[in-house]
Amino acid sequence: MFLLLSLCMCGLLLQGHAQDRAALWRGNDRSGRCQYTFTVPSPVEASCPQTGGPEVEGLKARLSLLEVLVSRLTGGDTGGPQGAGARAAARPGLQEALDRATGERNLLRGEKERLEQELQGLQRRMEETRRETERLRSRPCPPQTPMVPPSPPLQDSGLTRPAEGSNPMSHLMTRPSRQGDSSSLRDSAWEYGHPGFQELKAEVTEVPAPRGSEDNTGCGELVSVAEPVTHRKADNIAGKYGVWMQDPEAVSPYGPEMVWRIDTIGSDVRQLFGYDDMEQLSKGFPSKVLMLPELVESTGATLYRGSLYYQRRRSRSLIRFDLASESTAARRDLPHAGFHGQFPYSWGGYTDIDLSVDEQGLWAVYSTSKAKGAIVISQLDPHSLDVKRSWETNIRKNSVANTFIICGKLYTVASYTAPDTIINYVYDTETSQGKAMAVPFRNKYRYNSMIDYNLAQRKLFAWDNFHMVSYDLRLGRQQAN
Repeated sequence: MFLLLSLCMCGLLLQGHAQDRAALWRGNDRSGRCQYTFTVPSPVEASCPQTGGPEVEGLKARLSLLEVLVSRLTGGDTGGPQGAGARAAARPGLQEALDRATGERNLLRGEKERLEQELQGLQRRMEETRRETERLRSRPCPPQTPMVPPSPPLQDSGLTRPAEGSNPMSHLMTRPSRQGDSSSLRDSAWEYGHPGFQELKAEVTEVPAPRGSEDNTGCGELVSVAEPVTHRKADNIAGKYGVWMQDPEAVSPYGPEMVWRIDTIGSDVRQLFGYDDMEQLSKGFPSKVLMLPELVESTGATLYRGSLYYQRRRSRSLIRFDLASESTAARRDLPHAGFHGQFPYSWGGYTDIDLSVDEQGLWAVYSTSKAKGAIVISQLDPHSLDVKRSWETNIRKNSVANTFIICGKLYTVASYTAPDTIINYVYDTETSQGKAMAVPFRNKYRYNSMIDYNLAQRKLFAWDNFHMVSYDLRLGRQQAN
């Protein structure tokens, strides 16, 4: 009994001592439930070993950073309302910048592709020129004889013809026979010879001036071309090459003063800009912008009787686009015509098919494999685009910089970069004969990619290295047959 009492007293003493050093806590946990915590000091260890330190603190910091990143990736509002608003406001600007950069990249890719094609074409033509030069050097020069007998001295003026043998250039002065002898009108230089020889020969050829009176209302041979007048410069790289024009027989709703323009650099050329008149063109304020149904190839488009005529990209298809209804009115393949760099002008630019309009209607200038690169002229039906008649010339298309047609006569320009060049050949579709000539022509900005006759104003329109220019011209009177 005494032992039991002793044990009870010891238990009570230990209990009281433990109560002095024990602690009891009560509180809610993270889920809101009530939780009791009982803490008793260790009877052996004076202090607990370290459980924190730099490693734990670094781990806590990394965990906090990870929580922030996860919250942002899952659309959380860690950045606060101001950060979210800033990001929302920045998205349209970033998208616009991305779209602009993508467009510029596509434009540069198209320009790169075009330049690579032109480089290949130039390399091919240089090789052809080299072979032609070697062939010409290997054959003897034929004896030069005058094509026509010397004319009698001029009686009505103070000028007299040099005596025989006094001028070594006298044999280069030729005049076509009035009897229609094709041998006297055909320039043998067009049969063979590289472009440099043709341009040099044209530069030293003297053509007697017409004896009759001259003005700009007739339909005779071209006499002179005035200095270019600049109307506008293109705004960006897409306008380095282009075509601009007026409709000589305008149809409602557009009047004869309306000016149209196409910038032809890029992989998506289909915009047609319309200006009310020349003044609005010079100011750069278009009143109409039409989206063409098919992509445009190069600078050979033209306007006639309310329709735009142009070549579909990478094909020989011609398209007539009606301006009033803004729809395709006709489509036709130009039979056997080369396209996309097969038979371009000397400056390249996929100028295989060149359309133009004059007093006699709609024309196409191109070449075929059968013609072996020589210029073919075809008169087209403006409604159906059918070929009405064709002429095959002896002029190598890649040896001339450009051509234009006036009164049924095809004129060729010798150079597209030389500031002072010449119109060096004319071919008359009425007589099916051609001859060399030397009418001065100026490339003011030294890269003329488009030259067309504007029947409405009886001028030449041209696109010279970003610049839209025009030339006054003079024609001789029509010779009576």
